[in-house]
Amino acid sequence: MEIIDLIKKQINIALSDIGVSEMELNFTIETPPKDDMGDFSSNVAFLLTKRLRKSPQEIAQILKEELVKSSFFEKVDNANGFLNFFVSPQIYQRICSKILSNPKTYGKFDIGKGANIQFEFASINPTGPITVAHGRQAVMGDVLANIYEQAGYVVQREMYLNDAGRQIKLLSYSLWVRYNEILGSKYEIPEDGYRGEYLVDTAKKVLNKYGEKLKDKWDEETEDIFRKEVLEDMLKNMLETLEKINVNFDVIFSEQLLFKNKMVEKTLNDLKSKGYVYEKDDALWFKVSDLIDENDKVLIRSKDSMPTYFCDDIAYHYYKYLRGFDTVIDIMGSDHHGHIPRMMASAKALGLPENFLKIILHQFVNVKKGEEIIKMSTRSGEFFTLDDLIQNVGKDAVRYFFAMVDPDTTLNFDIDLAIKKSNENPVYYVQYAHARICSIFKEAQKRGINYELFLGLENLKEDEEKLLMRELSLFTNVLTKAVIQNKPNLLTQYLERVASRFHHFYNNLSVLNAENYELIQGRLNLCHATKIVIARGLSILGVNAPESM
Repeated sequence: MEIIDLIKKQINIALSDIGVSEMELNFTIETPPKDDMGDFSSNVAFLLTKRLRKSPQEIAQILKEELVKSSFFEKVDNANGFLNFFVSPQIYQRICSKILSNPKTYGKFDIGKGANIQFEFASINPTGPITVAHGRQAVMGDVLANIYEQAGYVVQREMYLNDAGRQIKLLSYSLWVRYNEILGSKYEIPEDGYRGEYLVDTAKKVLNKYGEKLKDKWDEETEDIFRKEVLEDMLKNMLETLEKINVNFDVIFSEQLLFKNKMVEKTLNDLKSKGYVYEKDDALWFKVSDLIDENDKVLIRSKDSMPTYFCDDIAYHYYKYLRGFDTVIDIMGSDHHGHIPRMMASAKALGLPENFLKIILHQFVNVKKGEEIIKMSTRSGEFFTLDDLIQNVGKDAVRYFFAMVDPDTTLNFDIDLAIKKSNENPVYYVQYAHARICSIFKEAQKRGINYELFLGLENLKEDEEKLLMRELSLFTNVLTKAVIQNKPNLLTQYLERVASRFHHFYNNLSVLNAENYELIQGRLNLCHATKIVIARGLSILGVNAPESM
């Protein structure tokens, strides 16, 4: 049981003592804006005014008198109806001891209870190098999957490969044009084809494999060859790029599989049997309007009898349900906003559980170098890719910066900031706290100071020590909020607060020159607990925790 739960337990005991234990109160426990206002505060008194027919100030005073009886609190203040709690140092010392006892598992909790959950992210058309926008999505998905694993879920990571349809035909033909260029034959890339120089390397591979026998020849057999070669090469390059930032998948799901296993056919039949499909103008339509305030959508096109993207997506998500997942979470760019209501409607039409499908949207990414915003394109010429970004700033900065901004906010990735070795750079700031702690222990060893686990924790009573311990005690609470809100930036913000508290502690209180041996040991133990939490947090982010910088 962590600090927030412990405080709630104390409040519930006090509520029981004043005769309101049967009530379910959704009161909050927050960290006050200023340190001198207490460690935590609660609005519980405001929620009891109707029931007790008293003002919040009066109720807070009654609760305060009950709460101060507990040794859990050093002091409780009634601040105009808000209760401000000053937690006893002994409580923090116990939590510190727990961190030291569980260095590899501290922060884990079990709200998932083994439920099977799938994260689908970085599902992109394999038509070129991965963009920085998809890089943000890949890191978001991977970090959230890590956090959900800490929360007791069984997690699968999946990429959906859009390897069927018109854009792959265009890509295959664009590759064929590049292949012929090498051999001296000139053909035009279609207006909406792919002109990137990256296809030249793939064309050279095709030439080495097949020689000149495909020159000036374009038929169904040739198209199949170029489709196979370009998909294989694009996927290989995409996965190699993601591997550079430690993003890996349990499953790469091919869109083609939906046709091979007749999942599209099954989905259409099930929708028909439930009365949600009709024919009009030689096309097959889904009755979206029966479920939400939106126009009906085409499932099978009239011109070529091919399923639409929407139809394939319904079949894909239906197949996810049949594969046995309790929940699936899709991470998409904000340009998919209009797709969400339709997908939710289709899930309802198929009778899937209400909370089966969740969709997280993220805003776009701008890459900034100096005062310039770097232009990016998906089809034409050269463009700034995720590979370029990794090469410029490194894996740790890429992962940290992509995770540190709220998904609802556009990310302006500042290359100059990401490579700066100063406290202005948030990933440097957090990593430096970890490295600084490692240096403290190295110095202790040089001085012949043997570190003794758990010794001296009872001596940690200074404000800087308490505030650092309070921050460490909130690790599980932060991970819980990150799961509930699906926001990985809550973890980066937390680590920056821990680093700030540690640097303040280090700059104001001596560790190795403390006044007595027990205090030295207590502060070394606090340093060790801080190191554990920072390392755990960085590990969840997929970022290194260096021992020197």
